Amino acid sequence: MSSSAIQAKLAELGITLPPLAVPAAAYLPFTRTGNLLFVSGHIAKKDGKPWVGQLGRDVDTATGQAAARAVAIDLLGTLQAATGDLGKVRIVKVMSLVNSTPEFTEQHLVTNGCSELLATVLGDAGKHARSAFGVAQIPMGACVEIELIAEIAD
Repeated sequence: MSSSAIQAKLAELGITLPPLAVPAAAYLPFTRTGNLLFVSGHIAKKDGKPWVGQLGRDVDTATGQAAARAVAIDLLGTLQAATGDLGKVRIVKVMSLVNSTPEFTEQHLVTNGCSELLATVLGDAGKHARSAFGVAQIPMGACVEIELIAEIAD
C-alpha cells in the first residue's frame, strides 16, 4: 500500500500517530538488522498512562481488544519514526502478552485488536504471523504488551 493511501486510511480512522516514545528502561525502542526491524514491546496506554488491569479479573475481552488496538497505534508510530515511510513496512510477526488470570483463555481475541488495525491500515502488508500468550503480570500492571518484527523495503 502506498504512503498516501496509508495516511488517508489513518485520517479516515481519526488516528494521529504518536511520536517515538522514550524507553522506560535499558533498551532501544527498535533495532534493525538487514531488512528486518525488531520493535520492542509497547504496553497499552490510556490517557498517556499505563492501561492497568488483568483480563479475566477486572478487564473484559472487548476492553482488552481496545487496549491492543491502542498498542497497535503506538507501534505504527514507532514504525513511522524508524522508517519515515509506512509504505515500506510489511509486518512479519506480532507477539502479544496479555496480563490475565489462569482461567482466561481469550488472549487471541484480545490480540485481534492489534492485528485487525494493522491489516486495516497497512492492507496486505499488515497481515502477519502471530503469537498470543497469557502472562501473570506485565510491567507497570499494564493489561497488554505487544512487540513486532517488520520487514522494510529498500
